[in-house]
Amino acid sequence: MDSQLDNLIRRMARLPGLGPRSARRAVLHLLQNRDRLMLPLAEDLGQVARGIRGCADCGNLDTGDVCRLCRDTQRDRRTICVVEDVGDLWAMERAAVYRGLYHVLGGTLSAIDGRGPAELNIDRLVTRAGDDVGEVILALPATVEGQTTAHYLHEKLAPLSIEVTRLAHGVPVGGELDFLDDGTLAQALKARGRIGGQ
Repeated sequence: MDSQLDNLIRRMARLPGLGPRSARRAVLHLLQNRDRLMLPLAEDLGQVARGIRGCADCGNLDTGDVCRLCRDTQRDRRTICVVEDVGDLWAMERAAVYRGLYHVLGGTLSAIDGRGPAELNIDRLVTRAGDDVGEVILALPATVEGQTTAHYLHEKLAPLSIEVTRLAHGVPVGGELDFLDDGTLAQALKARGRIGGQ
């Protein structure tokens, strides 16, 4: 097999949900549909790689320095929903049940993976929360790392005298927001509760 094809298949195989066999099938399909799929895809990938950046306020991905959600004057600016990554933000938006602002942490605390508070977008969250915010919703995964991060954030936000809530336990233990159906996500958001039994 040609080295260029080999390289492309290896790169495709690194994508989530694709192994070597699926990557080969995808590459073959793209090659068989070069004008209709492959060339437009290559152009779109180039444009996105050059134009998309992280929002300076929340960490969402967009073409501007501040994303469209943060610029939307119709959103509730007194509520911030904290998520682990952009995929979780997109899942919340897909459910269409939340109209406040977001904050993307960029991961969860994990000693095993060497991710401490300095590696996450925590300082920016504390700054934003101190700016006339009434509630911070912790929409973090129901994993050990997610719960550890939620506890840490609760302690960091406590001096601000704002309400800190989390999604209800309708989110399954070990579950991730991006894999939940819209109904489960909507119910979990509606049934959120305070952290620490306040």
